[in-house]
Amino acid sequence: MPLFWAPLPIQANSNENNMKQFKLLSLAAIAGTLIIACNDDAPTSTEQTPDTTEVEAILHQHIAVLASDEYEGRAPATPGEEKTISYLENEFRSLGIGPGNGDSYFQSVSVTEITTASDAVLTLKGSSYEAQLNYTTEMIVGSQQQIPSVAVFDSDIVFVGYGVVAPERNWNDYAGIDVTGKTVVILVNDPGYATQDPELFNGNAMTYYGRWTYKYEEAARQGVAAALIVHETGPAGYGWEVVSSSWSGPQIGLQAANLNLDKTDIEGWLTLDSAEALFAGAGLDYQELKTAAAQRGFSAVPLADIKASVSIQNSVRSSESQNVVAMIPGTERPEETIIYTAHWDHLGVNPEIPGDNIYNGAADNATGTAALLALAKLHSDQGPAARSVVFLAVTAEESGLLGSRWYAEHPIFPLETTVANINIDVLNTYGPMKDIVVVGNGSSELENYLEEVVTAQGRYLIEEPTPERGYYYRSDHFNFAKAGVPALYAESGEDSVEFGKEWGAEQAQDYTDNRYHAPSDEYDPNWNLTGAGQDIFLYFNIANKLSRESTFPNWFEGNEFKAIRDTSQSARQ
Repeated sequence: MPLFWAPLPIQANSNENNMKQFKLLSLAAIAGTLIIACNDDAPTSTEQTPDTTEVEAILHQHIAVLASDEYEGRAPATPGEEKTISYLENEFRSLGIGPGNGDSYFQSVSVTEITTASDAVLTLKGSSYEAQLNYTTEMIVGSQQQIPSVAVFDSDIVFVGYGVVAPERNWNDYAGIDVTGKTVVILVNDPGYATQDPELFNGNAMTYYGRWTYKYEEAARQGVAAALIVHETGPAGYGWEVVSSSWSGPQIGLQAANLNLDKTDIEGWLTLDSAEALFAGAGLDYQELKTAAAQRGFSAVPLADIKASVSIQNSVRSSESQNVVAMIPGTERPEETIIYTAHWDHLGVNPEIPGDNIYNGAADNATGTAALLALAKLHSDQGPAARSVVFLAVTAEESGLLGSRWYAEHPIFPLETTVANINIDVLNTYGPMKDIVVVGNGSSELENYLEEVVTAQGRYLIEEPTPERGYYYRSDHFNFAKAGVPALYAESGEDSVEFGKEWGAEQAQDYTDNRYHAPSDEYDPNWNLTGAGQDIFLYFNIANKLSRESTFPNWFEGNEFKAIRDTSQSARQ
């Protein structure tokens, strides 16, 4: 989700003092044991479970620091970022792991911050209907255009269903209508989710056509002036408070030479109540049109004579944020890399919220960032392998996967010889789970490696329980995948060893409902990180095996990214 934040004054931090407060326990014995599990001849006993005690201690250590109020929610281009990246640099250095970008631990990412004034009002006016929708409570609007003011006046409104143009699926919601300069209203998710028809799009599993990012991209290609998505909790996968909090305040985007003037003037969201009232004001039934929009051959519908007007004022500031890169060079083929990723950023501080207004991001993603350091310790204890192992903590994931996108567009290590990406985003804090979820299941041969090490732990693989939420498109592995690099995003499932599936599902939903992208996502020293530790050993065993092989995993046949990987094969000869 988009990022918002506002910096507050902070005091200087001593990372050396932080390091002195904790003692990193030796993992060499454990790492040595786990290498055996990676050998082809090693047994895959379902009784095998790693001792995670020391890894858990390391996770608790780093999460407590990174998710503390002192780090102010780790927003890019704030003092919170300076503390975060300095902490990571010092921790990698203390492990004896060198910089990954020449002699630097950092890769600069050029970003622009846009802050939309919170007094914006969306006016809807027709002969039989008039409304003024308020910012954050009834709608949210902004712009990717990196200019001080943006406005749309008296723009005709058209309902374009799901806003999808997919020739390979014989689907075009913009067919037969010119929306240049108009305002379009768009449904969230895609027709497959709406109908639960497995033959339509991907059925319940969201396609990229269902992501809000795609809908704005397509609207811009159609020449739209304003694009408004109707929020519904089920198909969106999160509540309105996530939209209103994530889109209000400063937004971060990559600097654009053309100032993003090729984007729509206005992008935003409507609450369901606002949308239903708008349709009723046009003499239309929202629910009936929503049903019609999920059928092939749907035609866009103008909303009578109702026109939209909105004017926003932006403050625009350009700055540099940083990806953090550390590397253990390979001894034989150092140009071949296995890259771990986790995003270090979160949503910062929102001074407009009374009381606790720091978005500490303990689970999301101090846990994943801490996992990079735990994995770095394991690989450091293990010693160099034939291939290089890279630890990449990326910025601005919450702003739209910007740090990983920048890396994919400006790779430090050639993507052609990048063996694999293993992504970590939100670790399990509820104890050991029997199952492992593969996000985007059935994508690449990395899943074969995963299955082997999962079996060795006596666990089992499952498909995503909520594929309709589109998590495959919502974390940093996606930018590696789009560039052709096989990318694995797997995490603990919901089948609790101690309490069962129902309890595990309740914990996951409780996090989504009450802590996801909220100030309440705070570190708890009572977290049970045993399951997180087991997952870290899964990632380690996969990367350790890949680092000692000469093979290059590929995407499975039929995957949309396989052709990109295949065309780069000559670079890997």
